[in-house]
Amino acid sequence: MFTSITEMTDAVASAATVLSDRVSVTNLDGFTAETVDRLAWTAVFGADAELRGTARWIIRSVAAAAGIRPASIHDLYLAMGRGETGGFTVPAINVRAMTYDTARAVIRAARSLNAGAFIFEIARSEIGYTEQRPHEYVAVLFAAALREGFRGPLFIQGDHVQTNAKKYHSPERDKELETLRGLIKEEIAAGFYNIDIDTSTLVDLDKPTLDEQQEVNVTLAADFAAFIRQCEPAGVTISVGGEIGEVGGKNSDVHELHAYMKGFNRKLKERGAHLVGLSKISVQTGTAHGGFINADGTVRTDVKIDLVTLEELSRVARQEYGLGGAVQHGASTLPPEAFDNFPRVGACEIHLATDFQNMVYEHPQFPASLKTEMYDWLRANATEERKPKDTEEQFIYKARKKAIGPFKRQMWNMPESARAAIGASLEQRFAFLMRQLKIDGTAPVVARYVTVAPVAIDRDREILAAGGKITAAERKAEGLAD
Repeated sequence: MFTSITEMTDAVASAATVLSDRVSVTNLDGFTAETVDRLAWTAVFGADAELRGTARWIIRSVAAAAGIRPASIHDLYLAMGRGETGGFTVPAINVRAMTYDTARAVIRAARSLNAGAFIFEIARSEIGYTEQRPHEYVAVLFAAALREGFRGPLFIQGDHVQTNAKKYHSPERDKELETLRGLIKEEIAAGFYNIDIDTSTLVDLDKPTLDEQQEVNVTLAADFAAFIRQCEPAGVTISVGGEIGEVGGKNSDVHELHAYMKGFNRKLKERGAHLVGLSKISVQTGTAHGGFINADGTVRTDVKIDLVTLEELSRVARQEYGLGGAVQHGASTLPPEAFDNFPRVGACEIHLATDFQNMVYEHPQFPASLKTEMYDWLRANATEERKPKDTEEQFIYKARKKAIGPFKRQMWNMPESARAAIGASLEQRFAFLMRQLKIDGTAPVVARYVTVAPVAIDRDREILAAGGKITAAERKAEGLAD
């Protein structure tokens, strides 16, 4: 890491001049692999907020000079809704562990396939237990893109910006909603120009009609969508997604889709006649976040996805509401042969997370002593994840995501040989999924439909954000993440 601002600015002097208000890049080739690595490490583990924030600001500024900026996928999805493009399903990849190495593996796979239609995302709950606030997450992704020679827009998404039903139905309701608005503002400021609103936790299936079941869901979703439009930077139309019903529960149907979309559009119009609506809709077709776990801690592979329903919901979403299509959640642990079904049935997006975490933990190069230490920590500190009927193996499988944040530095600091081996395995998996989802060769499609706004990169904002902490409540978050 860099230990001072002076050391950092001197190190990049052959490639850029760091002034008080801007970074003037003179020679992109002057940013060596070692320099980018050190900037990434400093952006995460620097000694103080000024050092971390300045490293993030330099990374973002250099990336912008290289043509790497955050972007919204909204216009690409609307083009899919119009039938002008399609035939592929965009993978939205939640990066939890070894973020720099994992993101580099994603970028290498994308570059090898000339893929542009892919998303990096992180859920509200993941921000807490992986200890990655939005500005840090974005800086690391951009460092990874620089390190691997990527050029073009990056789509970064706030996954499951989700209401906690228990808190909503309590005296803490106003505080919960204000917390979500605060998260949305933080994500947008960091460059999250794609946000999935998830108020589906408040769908009440005990109500007699579909409209009544969806009433709170659509009302709050419209409130948050209007708030997003108020906060988005000039020249950016953030891609906003809604969710019909909670993933892991009852499968969705076309009647629920109509009830949600008509209710949402009506509520949004009440908040502003010209407000831009959704670009996609998340549905439930039979999966569960993290997969279905056997007693021995292995993941079931015999999951039956209702592809007929997914195809119908995607078709209706496009033809009747102009959306990109339906979104499939909780899919990373499906068997390999399942993935080419999603572009075939017209799903516009698929969320993938847990299997990549599993690959890191279970890789033969992952240090056994570190894993033992992490699992021992879980038994003492993640007891909220243990259900009465869980076997020890089921508990560890479900809980081990909670060790990623507390052991983040140790995971980043694994031997280079181990990190390289894990990264190579991840790259192979990402490339396979990208081919199955048919996003190879999509860089020209992205360039055609996606306009990138030159949003200013502010040093003071990065430094202020770098002082943000993960609270104890965030670390114990129980919300969803694929």
